[in-house]
Amino acid sequence: MKDISKALEKAQKEQLENQDKSQIPVKDPPVQQTGPIKPQSREHEPGVEPAPPKGKGSNRQGSKVIKVREDILRDNRLMSYFGSNFISDQYKIIKTKILEQTKDSGLNTILVTSAFKGEGKSLTSANLAISLAKEVVYTVLLVDADLRNPSLHYLFGISPQAGLSDYLLHDTPLPELFIRPGINKLLFLPGHTSIENSSEVVSAPKMERLVKELKERYPDRYVIFDSTPVIESADSLILSKYVDGVVLVVEAGKTQKSEIKKALKLLEKRNIIGLVLNKGEIPEKRYYRYY
Repeated sequence: MKDISKALEKAQKEQLENQDKSQIPVKDPPVQQTGPIKPQSREHEPGVEPAPPKGKGSNRQGSKVIKVREDILRDNRLMSYFGSNFISDQYKIIKTKILEQTKDSGLNTILVTSAFKGEGKSLTSANLAISLAKEVVYTVLLVDADLRNPSLHYLFGISPQAGLSDYLLHDTPLPELFIRPGINKLLFLPGHTSIENSSEVVSAPKMERLVKELKERYPDRYVIFDSTPVIESADSLILSKYVDGVVLVVEAGKTQKSEIKKALKLLEKRNIIGLVLNKGEIPEKRYYRYY
């Protein structure tokens, strides 16, 4: 617990000193990408910065700075990063509704799940975290807790050397895992490698202690957990006991009402903040709507 506190304090201090305040508005481009673009070798790739040397915003034990490329964010539909566009505006609506239900009650840990894979939970997690990170009074930690299929790093075009799986299985210190992608006040904890027996790992006391510490350490920080589909894995059911609220993502025209009811039945004793309808069609645009 002491190591977690030190890691979070260090990441918080560095994040405030080094946050990228620049924003470049762009027009809402047509969305044709069907999945995240996986990064190639990034050792010498322009636009990717290694962790700064000691004395310049980070140190050998501090969180890494990897400034993500805007073209990758756009191609992978992380439109909340950019200026006003249709998709980012929809996430602002989702963010506003979530803040209304949570900010005055100290509910700052949120799990994002779906009924099945492919419905857009990871994309929703990332866009929601970016949108929240633009708020003046909040910092945001995005955690890839889908330990069966960690994929958030692909959306950001990042190839992490370690992540949550390494902390849980190998006691890798947290300061070595946090990544600052240069997006407002966003901090990222990648999942890294897949864990076959993820449910047993998630149900262990170490994971519960981590979630509790992440919640209590900074009251002005929202922690967004991307997790496994609730019908396909027990991981989300376990994690949902540790967090303050759950957002369920469903795909328009694909997720059946019976499947939504089944997912909600599994989560019936949890605090369901709301449902996000993903991939709905209006005049040749995709949209995200909150209910």
